[in-house]
Amino acid sequence: MRELVEAIAKALVDHPEDVQVHAVDGEQVTVLELRVHPEDLGKVIGRQGRTAKSIRTLLGAAGMKLKKRYTLEILE
Repeated sequence: MRELVEAIAKALVDHPEDVQVHAVDGEQVTVLELRVHPEDLGKVIGRQGRTAKSIRTLLGAAGMKLKKRYTLEILE
């Protein structure tokens, strides 16, 4: 899952070398923390959060197949 988020983020940003995804496992949910270059933050979030919502939707769909819950946090 971490690789999926990383691949999507690298395709969106101007500084793909600065993309970092860190997974934090919990009992019921795995939190994926996404860090990007400050200039690329708007590209990952998108207008009114549409891009971020789309990435979260993909995580939810892929997580259903694996029977796990994932959530995405975009960090500054």
